Amino acid sequence: MVSEFKEFAVKGNVVDLAVGVIIGGAFGTIVKSLVSDIIMPPIGYLMGGVDFSDLYINLKPDSVASSLEQARELGEPAVAYGLFINNVISFLIVAWAVFLLVKGMNSLQRQAEEEPAAEETPVEAPKDIQLLEEIRDALKARNA
Repeated sequence: MVSEFKEFAVKGNVVDLAVGVIIGGAFGTIVKSLVSDIIMPPIGYLMGGVDFSDLYINLKPDSVASSLEQARELGEPAVAYGLFINNVISFLIVAWAVFLLVKGMNSLQRQAEEEPAAEETPVEAPKDIQLLEEIRDALKARNA
């Protein structure tokens, strides 16, 4: 059972999966920063200085919180729809990047399938190899 696990763990697919998860996590962090720090500030500015990450609906009618952070510190129930908008945009960017990656891989795979297999031309063995093969064949015939 241990040897089967070792065989499974060192297969290329498992290593590829591990690398994919690590790269995916790093890519997710970059996309989150792209959305939060690059894309959403100009959109918020164009919409009158709105900070999407602080958009929320406080479910407590007599709340004194003036921001999502304050509402959370006070333990008040709040619907953080601005963060949801940021996450939807992050998802769309990741989905688009994965789509482009898969599309590129499929294109490369189709190209590889369409390329005709290189015809293998028989290579003539060097003269010394030919001579050794003749000697071998003669010895076999003599011993037979």
